[in-house]
Amino acid sequence: MPHFFISSNNANAGALTVNAPETVHHIANVLRVKTGETVKFIDQNEIQYITKITGVSKKEIRAEIIKSEKSTRKLKHNIYLAQSVLKNEAQGLLISNAAQLGIKGVYPFISDYSTAKKTAGIRCEKWQKIADEAFKQCERADKMQVFNALSLNEILSKFKKENIIIFAEKDSNCKIFEAVQDIKDNSEILIVIGPEGGFSDMEFDFFKNRGYKMVSLGNLIFKAPNAVTAGAANVIFALDLKDQISQNKPQRQ
Repeated sequence: MPHFFISSNNANAGALTVNAPETVHHIANVLRVKTGETVKFIDQNEIQYITKITGVSKKEIRAEIIKSEKSTRKLKHNIYLAQSVLKNEAQGLLISNAAQLGIKGVYPFISDYSTAKKTAGIRCEKWQKIADEAFKQCERADKMQVFNALSLNEILSKFKKENIIIFAEKDSNCKIFEAVQDIKDNSEILIVIGPEGGFSDMEFDFFKNRGYKMVSLGNLIFKAPNAVTAGAANVIFALDLKDQISQNKPQRQ
């Protein structure tokens, strides 16, 4: 059962009332939830409510709160994704994959080999709906934001250089575990994924001349949505491993 986003104002004195039309429609008409069934909700403070439905109408859902607790379904690290815009179906899959992996936000951009050639007409609202649907299905504690398309240079300027990891099919200059060593706790991290055709030579020169960390995903060639999954999973694993090693390291006297 997916969970649904609500405001904390919807919960009061052991009961919960939902009147957001889209949420009411999904619960009542799509899932056809009946009185007595269990439904989960989560609010902006990441408090998850397990409820028993007590009333269903066209305009509102009423429920008894059985249990409420802080959700732990989120990453320890703030990881953002910059990705070259893909064709519609592939782009939707990429957004869904990123949301399921716990990515905090996605910055679309136009690269030299992007299928889209200009930011005008890029439908971020549609991608946000895909991200919100994945948020429901995987019961994330926090929503993933899809930002308006920017140039890659504008996106890179928002992050510290040591916190940027570019996944490149050639010219890699470090291993993934090396790439995370100088990333401090609670930092905002950016991973960058190119289009299906990869980055252009001009883009690679740009990365190299400015000293960005470039990491390879290995000898295999991934489709872009799968590259996001592999790349993000590698970064998450490397950061978690780094944390474990740091916690187990003997303290100096």
